[in-house]
Amino acid sequence: MSTYPSRIVCLTEETTETLYLLGAGDRVVGVSGYTVRPVEARQKPRVSAFLSAKFDKIEALAPDLILAFSDLQADLASELVRRGHTVVTFNQRSVGEILQMIRMLGGLVGLQARAEALAIELERGLDAIRAAAARFPTRPRVYFEEWDDPLISGIRWVEELVEIAGGAPIFPHLRIGALAKDRIVTADAVRDAQPDVIFASWCGKKVQPGRIAGRPGWSALPAVRDGRVFEIKSTLILQPGPAALTDGVRQIHQHLASVISTG
Repeated sequence: MSTYPSRIVCLTEETTETLYLLGAGDRVVGVSGYTVRPVEARQKPRVSAFLSAKFDKIEALAPDLILAFSDLQADLASELVRRGHTVVTFNQRSVGEILQMIRMLGGLVGLQARAEALAIELERGLDAIRAAAARFPTRPRVYFEEWDDPLISGIRWVEELVEIAGGAPIFPHLRIGALAKDRIVTADAVRDAQPDVIFASWCGKKVQPGRIAGRPGWSALPAVRDGRVFEIKSTLILQPGPAALTDGVRQIHQHLASVISTG
């Protein structure tokens, strides 16, 4: 038996990406069907969606560790535990908790030093973006739309990254809502807040800026009027892992910097 887990199944992408960044990609034997990052991981057996899993396929891989995420995968985790598997379920909802997850995962697989170095590298990257954003003369008011029907505003780590990137979220009080239903907003509330910028990331489907602009009363919003409706791919921002802390936040910052420079 190996000292640390050597056959790992990841039911979500962020743990897969983290393991590859730690140099342990060879230990990953099964991944989520939604896995995009890193490219090499797409060649691994796909054993799950977000809310369902192919239990027989997972068992055939003989994993010694299965990694899951959040209450949404609680039923999957419970079934796998009943089948005799070791399951660790993370539940990170903030930037700080994402960094903690990376450190914890490093400990689970015996790569604590690498995980600490990765977390520090990610923290420094965020600090650099925060410092650049501090030079903005103003902070654009931002509406981040996580879903379009019903309208759902950004989860905590997303709203925190918007702030790091230089924006001012229009619904800061909703970020603590861990469940999507806790972050439902009305079209009128968005209209009344008059966002300067709209970021949209609809997990599983392409954002349609025309649909956003066509909502009743939204054509006069500064964000719509000035053509400042931007899509951020869900794989870059809605996965609570390294992607959000690198490419995701950088993309938000670049859009905000462009908005600031054009007035």
